[in-house]
Amino acid sequence: MKKNTLEKRLKIANDIMYYIYTHIDTHIDLEELSYDLDISKFHMHRIFKEAFGKNIYESIKSIRLQKAANLLLTNKYSTISNIANLCGYSSHSSFIKAFSKRFNMSPKDWRKGGYKDYSKEIMKQSIKAMQSTASFSKLSPSIVKMPEIDAYYIRNKGYNINIKQTWQKLQTLILNNDIKNYKQIALLHDNPVITPLNECQYIACIETEEKSEILSQRVPKFKISSGVYAKFDLQGHQGDILKFINWVYHKWLINSEYETTTKPSYIIYHKNNFLSEDNEFNMSFYVSINF
Repeated sequence: MKKNTLEKRLKIANDIMYYIYTHIDTHIDLEELSYDLDISKFHMHRIFKEAFGKNIYESIKSIRLQKAANLLLTNKYSTISNIANLCGYSSHSSFIKAFSKRFNMSPKDWRKGGYKDYSKEIMKQSIKAMQSTASFSKLSPSIVKMPEIDAYYIRNKGYNINIKQTWQKLQTLILNNDIKNYKQIALLHDNPVITPLNECQYIACIETEEKSEILSQRVPKFKISSGVYAKFDLQGHQGDILKFINWVYHKWLINSEYETTTKPSYIIYHKNNFLSEDNEFNMSFYVSINF
């Protein structure tokens, strides 16, 4: 297969995935999506499965459930039915059935503390996270309103060692094109402390106005949502990040008066641990909030 054909297929697959994540709270009409992409529904399904290893319907279901699992913890003033609706479920009973099958417990039991054991097993998948001795109890966020961000990106399936290679590809583009002014951003479509690490969608992004025509020919572009975010500034080692995210969602948000949304969290790196020789980071972490 020719390189430009591969790149075109990858762009279509990425566009489908991006559409799913940004419309997860609505009825997702695949007929309409295939029309917008100007390809047949059959072709759309085939391209998506080749890129991500599972079909579109499975992906939609999985994303809806992990978003719901997150909101059940952080949105304590919302009913289970409200959360089901926020994640695109019109039927309360079908949501409970699907949730129980995915997490081996009811939404009610998950909310009562069942999530702790589930997350603990996921954390065990990262040796570095288990070795982290970092403490975040003294961290306090600033509340900020962030603009929409246009970013060029490469998607990495899994919260794993391959992330380093993904960042190196973006860095190669930056160096080859002599781009001086840019920001490195990681978009976390999934919460990696309630989603198995090999299923997480980690998006490595750069924001820049330089060489836009050259970049757009090589990597796709999307928008990171504007909104109100809690911003945490921290430094540390690579293994600390997963432990920190666990603290944000399972301690800080639960104990705060804030609720979160279906918008993904993101990181702006001031020092990227995946590209630094000492594996240390300096970053700002943004989590979407409501009050």
